[in-house]
Amino acid sequence: MSKTSATSPTEIAYHSSNFKFQIMQHFLSSEFPQSSPQDAHFHIIPVPLEESVSYGEGTYLGPAAILESSYQLEAHDGTSYPGELGMHTADAVDCIGDIQASFKRIEDACTPVYKAAKIPIILGGEHSLSIGPVRALHKLRQDFGVVQIDAHADLRDSYEDSPHSHACVMRRIHELGIPIFQIGVRNLCKEEIDYRAEHNIPYLDAREIYQKGIPADLFPADFPKNIYLSFDVDGLDASLMPATGTPEPGGLNWWQALELCEKAAHGRKVLGIDIVELAPQPALHSSSYTAAKLTYALMGIAARS
Repeated sequence: MSKTSATSPTEIAYHSSNFKFQIMQHFLSSEFPQSSPQDAHFHIIPVPLEESVSYGEGTYLGPAAILESSYQLEAHDGTSYPGELGMHTADAVDCIGDIQASFKRIEDACTPVYKAAKIPIILGGEHSLSIGPVRALHKLRQDFGVVQIDAHADLRDSYEDSPHSHACVMRRIHELGIPIFQIGVRNLCKEEIDYRAEHNIPYLDAREIYQKGIPADLFPADFPKNIYLSFDVDGLDASLMPATGTPEPGGLNWWQALELCEKAAHGRKVLGIDIVELAPQPALHSSSYTAAKLTYALMGIAARS
């Protein structure tokens, strides 16, 4: 079935320091009406942040591309119908100006969602944005860990003279005292290797997954039972996800990624999710569709957990 136009549109405005446009669409508008904030279990929050990208550009276009591509999805995610729990697509967070001010606006957008015991689904935008929803959650509770799927560890103290770079976001999160678990990493600098070792950060890197498969027990025994899931799309192999700032070979395939997320959520509660670093390209619309399908699949995994 071909889907070519939106229904029940909601106006979403996107801004960045060098870009502004509007799109008349909410997530999966072809299958579900826009739920009210009160009735929605999932709150989709577009965050078109692009301030510290260091290679390929275009992450500020990611949220719009995911929303547009979501129109082509089906209500069934392959296992269940997560959209039936209600989805509300919020206005995009204003990402103009100082990056720390943007982080605060992201945090403020997520806080009422957490307080209502709903699940924020953050559409990025560069990975540095994850500090916003994680910091909002940490101010409300401390009984959770962050599960990161990524090609990179993002554990640098500073990158290109910025401690708020996308390459530093997991360092900033870990410094809050939040446990992290890294999956799919395959490109690290010495500083990150040393930081991992010094702080005993648990991980399952892409090479080990390739050599040994996915282990039965994913996490250390003491890893929190509540999790925030941060999925950088470059965690997927570059052949599956070329439209990202730093596509890396040797990454996860589709079914590995879903199995890992299912294992991460099994017996645990998913409190929030972000999908970041899509840099859409017109000639590679499959990447935008993959990111949209991933977003919906993660909603299903969160709902079933």
